[in-house]
Amino acid sequence: MIEAKAINHIGIAVKSIDAHRAFYEKTLGARFEAIEEVPDQKVRVGFFLVGSPGHEVRLELLEPTADDSPIARFIEKRGEGMHHIAYTVSDIQHRLDELKDAGVQLIDEKPRPGAHHMQIAFLHPRSSQGVLTELCEPQRK
Repeated sequence: MIEAKAINHIGIAVKSIDAHRAFYEKTLGARFEAIEEVPDQKVRVGFFLVGSPGHEVRLELLEPTADDSPIARFIEKRGEGMHHIAYTVSDIQHRLDELKDAGVQLIDEKPRPGAHHMQIAFLHPRSSQGVLTELCEPQRK
């Protein structure tokens, strides 16, 4: 069982963060946070918050930094749009072990570093009703 604590973020694949920024800020009223590059995933991530303070949801705009990145391949096959939903969990490795034992198909059997200093892992869409699902464990303070 995932035992999700919250929706951590919604990932949206885009060709250019800069080209979409005005829509998210001016049309949706999202608050821009920052851009972070995640070199091992060949992606730049633009962070936006929507919602009232204390009830925000983070949107992550995912821009490929290389033609062979997973996001570039996603855009080539499906076009720009929703890429994944991420859930906050604790003890991510334990969650992955339980899911694997339950027959859930995993993309990542071990967590890896992600944006915002989190440990992340993905479940295969075949095991999550066609939705790419990400588990995120925030860095412990």
